[in-house]
Amino acid sequence: MKNYTITVNGNVYDVTVEETGSSSQAAPKRAAAPAAAAKPQAAATGAGSVKIEAGAAGKVFKIEKKTGDAVKKGDTVLVLEVMKMETPVVAPQDGTVASIDVAVGDAVESGALLATLN
Repeated sequence: MKNYTITVNGNVYDVTVEETGSSSQAAPKRAAAPAAAAKPQAAATGAGSVKIEAGAAGKVFKIEKKTGDAVKKGDTVLVLEVMKMETPVVAPQDGTVASIDVAVGDAVESGALLATLN
């Protein structure tokens, strides 16, 4: 058992974590999620030259832009829910949205293709 003190939004929490040593049982459950997230990626390969990828695993909460929309660097393209927090995913440069490769409610892994720009 390990004790940690965690501060979230100014609130301090004392947490005790028990190590069970059964991490090998959790691996098969995690293996199924990337396969589901990979399906949209395969269909959208090559749609645009600039890829927008997930920075962390989460769930697609909202899609702000649609295919054909012009975006400026820093514009929010979509919003992920990561650890119960809304996290904007922004355009890395100016361009036009070539594809949106996810739908609201999709679970995505870190590094998953979310959209592309031209």
